[in-house]
Amino acid sequence: MMTQNIFRGLGIALVTPFKTDGSVDYEALARLVDYQLDNGADFLCILATTGETPCLTKEEKGRIKKQIVEQVNGRVPILMGCGGNYTAAVVEELKNGDFLGIDGVLSVCPYYNKPSQEGLYRHFKAIAEATSLPVVLYNVPGRTGILMKAETTCRLAHDCDNIVAIKEASGSLELVDEIIKHKPANFDVISGDDALTYPMVASGAVGVISVIGNALPKEFSRMIRLEFNNEYEAARKIHHKFTDLYSLLFVDGNPAGVKALLHEMGFIENVLRLPLVPTRVTTVQKMSEILKGLKL
Repeated sequence: MMTQNIFRGLGIALVTPFKTDGSVDYEALARLVDYQLDNGADFLCILATTGETPCLTKEEKGRIKKQIVEQVNGRVPILMGCGGNYTAAVVEELKNGDFLGIDGVLSVCPYYNKPSQEGLYRHFKAIAEATSLPVVLYNVPGRTGILMKAETTCRLAHDCDNIVAIKEASGSLELVDEIIKHKPANFDVISGDDALTYPMVASGAVGVISVIGNALPKEFSRMIRLEFNNEYEAARKIHHKFTDLYSLLFVDGNPAGVKALLHEMGFIENVLRLPLVPTRVTTVQKMSEILKGLKL
């Protein structure tokens, strides 16, 4: 039986707040989750890139997952990162890890190894076979060093019933269009790039896994809902309000930009774990000016 994708609309690529001493700020995390749920988030994406997951201990990841699952309590779906560049290790984690309360897994293309398209196909096929959970592929060549082609994505979508969607962050609208053109009906494309969400949804994507949504979920979800209602002119106005902010959020790396923005809004401390460092003061000043101008 084919699995249907439940990850649609505004998904939040949730940050991990840290205290000034570098420890996880679980109280700030709880406030952030409440903020998302109260302001239009349709699902949460936890323990992925924006959450600085490579810099979290196993114990921290377990506690973060448990806290969020209990706090959300089934109100929205939860997508959890589970990927890597050693296929057998990812398969082992899927078979023996704690996925209680998790509604699906987000699995990134293997990084650094630079596999062929056949290697990518076999990697994700093994992952799909290792779990009964829905699997969302994650194509982000800017981080992994490898581009998964539309042909490979569609092959996986046709061959694996529980591969339900792809988070597309290749930056190529042409590639997105190719996937949408050739994919099976039960497979969805999700934007992995805030700046391209407007055109991607207009082309047939079903939503976004958003970084900016950490700070501005109400406004960003409104843009997506307007597009779903074919109100493209109103949606485009919201998109254009955020154009400058999109680039500033990523100019010093992710999640440095959005953490600085959340700090400006009073949600979290502006702390990251090495090798990541806070965004430059000049970038923060520019973001602060835009935020004031938006009058949110």
